[in-house]
Amino acid sequence: MTAPNAPPTAAPVDGEARRNVALLVAAQSLGGASAPIIISLGGLVGQALANNPSLATLPVSLYNLGVALSTIPAAMMMRRLGRRATYVGGAALGTLAALLAAVAVVHSDFMLFCIGTALAGFYGACVQSYRFAATDAAPPAWRPVAISRVMIGGLVAAVIGTQLVIWTRDAIATAPFAASFFGQAALSLLALPLLWRLRAPPPAPAGAPAADGGRARPLAEIAATPQFIVAVTAGVVTFGLMSFVMTATPLAMVGCGHTVGEATLGIQWHVLAMFAPSFFTGHLIARIGKLRTTALGLALIAASGLLALAGLELLHFWGALVLLGLGWNFGFIGATAMVTDCHRPAERAKVQAANDFLVFGTVALASFGSGRLLNTAGWETINTLMLPLVAVVLGMLGWLAWRHPQRPAAAG
Repeated sequence: MTAPNAPPTAAPVDGEARRNVALLVAAQSLGGASAPIIISLGGLVGQALANNPSLATLPVSLYNLGVALSTIPAAMMMRRLGRRATYVGGAALGTLAALLAAVAVVHSDFMLFCIGTALAGFYGACVQSYRFAATDAAPPAWRPVAISRVMIGGLVAAVIGTQLVIWTRDAIATAPFAASFFGQAALSLLALPLLWRLRAPPPAPAGAPAADGGRARPLAEIAATPQFIVAVTAGVVTFGLMSFVMTATPLAMVGCGHTVGEATLGIQWHVLAMFAPSFFTGHLIARIGKLRTTALGLALIAASGLLALAGLELLHFWGALVLLGLGWNFGFIGATAMVTDCHRPAERAKVQAANDFLVFGTVALASFGSGRLLNTAGWETINTLMLPLVAVVLGMLGWLAWRHPQRPAAAG
């Protein structure tokens, strides 16, 4: 393991590591499109199919819950079968899930539609772990760059997903939106040959010693280390706050008299801000370190809350969404890079699974609770409550940086 804010000296990056990253970027671009398709259409389809209007957003919530609950079984499969077999299986299940959702729309079957979106959560959990897979064959100093490059696929996925919905939503006149889910299935199929070509290192045996001769530690022992606690807390708060505020913002904008189109445009700028910085975030981490990059992300999230509190004009909302997206990118990629310093090869699967379970479990809870809190407490309260959470995590990052002073390093 390495100090959390001091990447080791740069090492040459072999062709296999770069090849794996390129494949994972492409797979992320295809597999990551499932989420925007489900999120943008799940509520509309649910509203049309559900007998109870209060269940309209259940398919989206089940997808988020499916991602969180699938992190552990996906990690167990990776440990036993390896990443390639697990990812291929995930894409196959993603294809089946999308087909079930499409058939459910054709036959107006709300229960089957919910099953389809929930099953898609396993594929979503696999896609989310691509960022970790990019680091498997990479030298430590290049890992932040590998992570950020895979995250670029999220930007492509957002474009593919939204454009697919726009072009296919009315393709089947008797079943609106069904063609979009057939398109989602096609994207999952296209990812299969890419994932099959992945050359991930074989899973380390459970009892394998570390490179330094040490033993593979129990998860409880790893989870008790300050480095793990700070890394996971930073990831949970960064992603949780982003999801919570992003979900509430369109509702707040419409409630303040802005149009649905203006709210949609704001979300588009937010998504662009989330993923576009990935072209240079890895190099930023190499220059200033993981802790400082993560802290910068959290500071930008706090700035988004302060801007939202400054007024209710269109530019306040749009500016806050852009800052929120930028903060998520720096904070989440920085926290992910910190997690890769917390484990040895034999501990990789369980540590990464524990991190993602906590992060995406928080996202699932946020998707269930943001609308309710907006209605009961209001927009100002949401943005005010995020500030002390950010302050606590910034304090934790500062303490960890004090314990592990930064050394300059290059990413290679």
